[in-house]
Amino acid sequence: MTVFLLILISSLAVYGFILNKSKASVMSDTNIMHSQPHYHGLYSAFITLVPAILLLFFWSFIVNMITNITLKDFFSDITDTGLIKFYTDGVIGYAEGATDKIINHAGFMPAVEHYQALQHNNKILQFIVISTLSLMLFRYSLKFVEVEFKARDYIERVIVIVMRASAVFAIFVTIGIVLSLLFETLRFFDSVNVFDFLFGLHWSPQMAIRADQVGSSGSFGAVPVFTGTLLIAFIAMTVATPIGMFSAIYLSQYASENIRSYAKPIIEILAGIPTVVYGFFAVITVAPFFRDMGAFFSFTNMSSESALIAGSVLGIMIIPFVASLTDDALTAVPRSLKEGSLAMGATLSETTKKVIIPASFHGIVGSFLLAVSRAIGETMIVVMAAGFAANLTFNPFDSVSTVTVQIVGLLTGDQEFDSPKTLSAFALAFVLFFITLVLNVISLTIVKKYREEYE
Repeated sequence: MTVFLLILISSLAVYGFILNKSKASVMSDTNIMHSQPHYHGLYSAFITLVPAILLLFFWSFIVNMITNITLKDFFSDITDTGLIKFYTDGVIGYAEGATDKIINHAGFMPAVEHYQALQHNNKILQFIVISTLSLMLFRYSLKFVEVEFKARDYIERVIVIVMRASAVFAIFVTIGIVLSLLFETLRFFDSVNVFDFLFGLHWSPQMAIRADQVGSSGSFGAVPVFTGTLLIAFIAMTVATPIGMFSAIYLSQYASENIRSYAKPIIEILAGIPTVVYGFFAVITVAPFFRDMGAFFSFTNMSSESALIAGSVLGIMIIPFVASLTDDALTAVPRSLKEGSLAMGATLSETTKKVIIPASFHGIVGSFLLAVSRAIGETMIVVMAAGFAANLTFNPFDSVSTVTVQIVGLLTGDQEFDSPKTLSAFALAFVLFFITLVLNVISLTIVKKYREEYE
């Protein structure tokens, strides 16, 4: 019923757009309209669609709240709120056919019948009210196809409001993420000394999370984890930076349009490959290759799971980020700068080095920052190619672990969010967020200074 209702509302909106646009087009043949015909069509579609969608959303929210309240009345003899929720979830699951398990309680089947009747009446009433509202709004919107009607102003005002709301939403989401990490991190530091965490050299968070379990006391020195993260990111950028940079320079300055039209999409295909595929590639192809190369050159400490393997495959994965964004930055340089340099007698190579790259430096740095962030945040490749061992080493042939891998391990399985073991994941995430923020601030400061010298 809800799907059919959405189809009906959308169809009315589309019909209103076509009808109002057609009427406005006819009127524009003999009159000077304030707004172009498509603005009149958009106004009708907006008036028809948006209020109905908002009402449908709030309707569903209110009905779910009423349903939960009324279902609890059938289990009024139970005082445990957790058990009541279990019974009400069982009623909903049984009524909707998700499960055939009948709970042994006198109020279970009456609650099921009540839920089914409530949902049936709700769907009928919802369809009648919202479809009627949409028809009324559709009819109402047809009256405003007039010469002086300011449809464009209304639509542009709505677009500005939506963009402003999106910006505010993004800001609040960012603040929410930071605060959630901060609060859980402070809870962690109530149990573990902050200096032991930041400067400790041993990471072993395994410990008992319940009284009936046996576990070690845990060691939360995060230096090995962050060292592994930076080591793998450094190896990845060592692979991706020259290949991505040279690819972008060739495509933007030297390649013909025919070659560019084929080469750039092929390079960008790498960005669409799932990371688990890269992980299999690392395990099946790259790891045996490096192991065989280590045996050939008598490197006895070459591990099948190492930072070099994970970093190399990770570097291959982020090549399109560097190449595509650097290419965009290079091609955005005004053509007059390039032509002026060539007119002064500089070669294409000299123009690229002395003019194009400095003028697009801020865009190139942005591509590198995005690539570094992508490298630091990757999980699957590191899990499959480097493992979980948090070793404090700078040797690329050793097995290491990263922050994201440890977070996945800490938050997987049977966990209690009052345990230092679990809360350490939030501390790792917060410190990584702070490090990334500092790097971004430093890089933006450098770029700002560099742009001031060239503008």
